[in-house]
Amino acid sequence: MRSYPEVHNFIAGQFVSDSGKRLDVYNPRHGKVISSMPLSGKGALDMAVEAAKAAFPAWSGLPVKERVQVFFRYKTLLEKHLQELSELVMDENGKTFDEARAEVEKSIELTEFACSMPQLVYGEILEVSRGVECRVERKPLGIVASIAPFNFPHMVPHWTIPNALALGNCMILKPSELVPISAQKIASMLKEAGLPDGVLNIVNGDREIVEAICDHPDISAVSFVGSTKVAKIVYQRATGNLKRCTALGGAKNHLVVMPDAHPAMTASNVTASMSGCAGQRCMAASAMVAVGNVDHIVSGICDEARKIIPGENLGSVISEAAKERIEKYINEAEAAGAKVLVDGRNWKVEGFESGYYVGPTVIDFVKPEMAIAKEEVFGPVLAIIRTQDLDSAIQIENSSEYGNAASIFTQSGGMARKFMENASAGMIGVNIGVPVPREPFSFGGWNDSKFGVNDITGKSSIDLWTNLKKTSIKWNPEGKTNWMS
Repeated sequence: MRSYPEVHNFIAGQFVSDSGKRLDVYNPRHGKVISSMPLSGKGALDMAVEAAKAAFPAWSGLPVKERVQVFFRYKTLLEKHLQELSELVMDENGKTFDEARAEVEKSIELTEFACSMPQLVYGEILEVSRGVECRVERKPLGIVASIAPFNFPHMVPHWTIPNALALGNCMILKPSELVPISAQKIASMLKEAGLPDGVLNIVNGDREIVEAICDHPDISAVSFVGSTKVAKIVYQRATGNLKRCTALGGAKNHLVVMPDAHPAMTASNVTASMSGCAGQRCMAASAMVAVGNVDHIVSGICDEARKIIPGENLGSVISEAAKERIEKYINEAEAAGAKVLVDGRNWKVEGFESGYYVGPTVIDFVKPEMAIAKEEVFGPVLAIIRTQDLDSAIQIENSSEYGNAASIFTQSGGMARKFMENASAGMIGVNIGVPVPREPFSFGGWNDSKFGVNDITGKSSIDLWTNLKKTSIKWNPEGKTNWMS
């Protein structure tokens, strides 16, 4: 069993001790303490903001082509330490090693995209009248903040850090108190890559720090990833303090399975979507809408689910409380008349009996009004809702308060097109269980899955982290006078 040094705040390029209260950090695979972290207060945030303010003039004053050199070097370090970083994610989050490695590989892709900023933000210039030109440039906002969740301790910080910093901002990162260790490694590796002190600062804590970030007068923008309930609060509080904010919330992703869907591919994709990362991702297949007679595909899903074994090719959920909450959803659905086809409750892994495991669970004949059909379960659980046609399936999907992702499995182009045009979600898949866009396309949902205008990754994130400066220039005094002069 690996353990890790105490977690500290990272301010002005140094790891700084906090004399206040500390919180234990657990490895959810075996339920043992592996580190501890500080529950910092507003004073630590003030120190981090002052460090960022001191670093901002020099960092923002560098040409973007110079700033991204840090991230070229950092990408090399990520590749060099891929094994170590993957093991760390596995230890603090409970993922399988393959899932943790895939997460770090996505961080590498996100960093690579940030290296392309000189080709994306080079500005525009046009002669709009004889002797008069207009130009548009991207300028950083200043001090920004990123509040990250527990489910992707390495990847989600890379949704924001590389782009925001490459664009010239300085950042305060607040990791989840459940998984704060990866952020320590990110900070030390960026320093090794040559990031100037104060450009990235990390403040650990709980709700108090989140509220302080939303209230701090020197922080210009806030990004948040977490539950919809908290995303709403963060968005309202940050924007109420006149900050720019993009807050990503929860999801209830619907996978619509048509009778003509390819049986083996559909069963494999739906099961992988439901169980990947133990279902603890906002792109997980949470509800399957079975259209017409698809019993043969449901049977295939069950067969695939039985091949997924906790402790082997399925990781743990994040905490004992999460395990209890997930199993409560299953119990309530069964009591209300749903049929449990594959049961993952009360699972114990030999040698890891104190770990937080829920096995893959498939529940059929779920009614749309049941809690398990409407609410985000965030576990390896697939709720199957039966309906007779695509119109009613779309209606079920549209009725969800969320709108992160939705997919259809069919071999009919016409059915796929109808679903693509009518599903109420920001990310759509056709025969894909996890329709995550790859860079340069951006990540972000609709409805109660996202609050704010911009997406958090890809080209859309440039608008989140910059202001436009428009300049009009006239050098020709003999030019004909018009309304511009």
